[in-house]
Amino acid sequence: MDRTERFYKIEHLIRSRGCVSFAELIDALEVSPATLKRDLAYLRERMDAPIDYDAGANGYRFGQQWRGGKHELPGMWFNEAELHALLTMQQMLAGLDEQGVVGRHLQPMFDKITGMLGVDQGEAQELRRRVKLIGTARRRIASDSFETVGSAVVKRKRLAIIYRKKTGAGEVSEREVSPQRLVHHRHAWYLDAFCHQSQGLRRFALDGIEAATLLDTDAQALALSELEAELDRGYGIFAGGTPREAELLFSPEAAAWVSREEWHPAQKSEFLSDGRWRLKLPYVDDTELLMDLLRHAGQVEVVAPAALREAYAVRLRQAVDSLASAQQ
Repeated sequence: MDRTERFYKIEHLIRSRGCVSFAELIDALEVSPATLKRDLAYLRERMDAPIDYDAGANGYRFGQQWRGGKHELPGMWFNEAELHALLTMQQMLAGLDEQGVVGRHLQPMFDKITGMLGVDQGEAQELRRRVKLIGTARRRIASDSFETVGSAVVKRKRLAIIYRKKTGAGEVSEREVSPQRLVHHRHAWYLDAFCHQSQGLRRFALDGIEAATLLDTDAQALALSELEAELDRGYGIFAGGTPREAELLFSPEAAAWVSREEWHPAQKSEFLSDGRWRLKLPYVDDTELLMDLLRHAGQVEVVAPAALREAYAVRLRQAVDSLASAQQ
């Protein structure tokens, strides 16, 4: 029985029996007297448990103000492995939440988890340092916009937004939307929502939302299957439009790594007899797919469709021309 399990057991015994002697606690927990004394002191001093010693009854009970009440020790009860996993999750969350828009609301809970482990802040920080997330090209968003959008998603309320497009001349428009879900993709956040202006599902980059106001009107609810059918058909973050199928051939050297990656949930793949890896996947817009293909330049061949093959060739020629110009 680890420490957190003992804490739960002590609380349960006192609740169920009303008053429990030191000897009874020793027998139930199978620990030494010194360990039990430390546990009782920790519960009182660190977890604010109102455990008093009743000399007349020769046992421990909840303080007078809690007798017959619904006292609960603070925090949620986990074993040691689960607590370590939660601290790891905190560090992973910090990697996604660089500005602390979510983390500061969860910090009190993680402080309690640290307390339940019985370590001080220095030791907890050392534990968290053992997990590191490396991110590049992060796109920053206003924390107030993130919280407003997140609140609208949870409360299922409509939003009035001022949105600047990420393409073209960056036109600004005012829209009323029904938020459906938040999407995190490559260090950027997006909102999938039903746009009442265009009467259709749209994906908005959160760093393009210049202002967001939560409305009292209920959001128009859509089934998750409808969102997936409309917004998740293509490759990457680009949504909407008619999907096309890309056929790619990776060299044996690249196949050793790329074959372990999932490029799209609906992809089809196979190894050829010469060690090359054939990958077929749907895409709507070729922008993001071309960027990923350039990472494998020289080790991937675009077989089909012809338009994608030509677009990839253009990108390669542009890269060569740029390099030649830089060397002149």
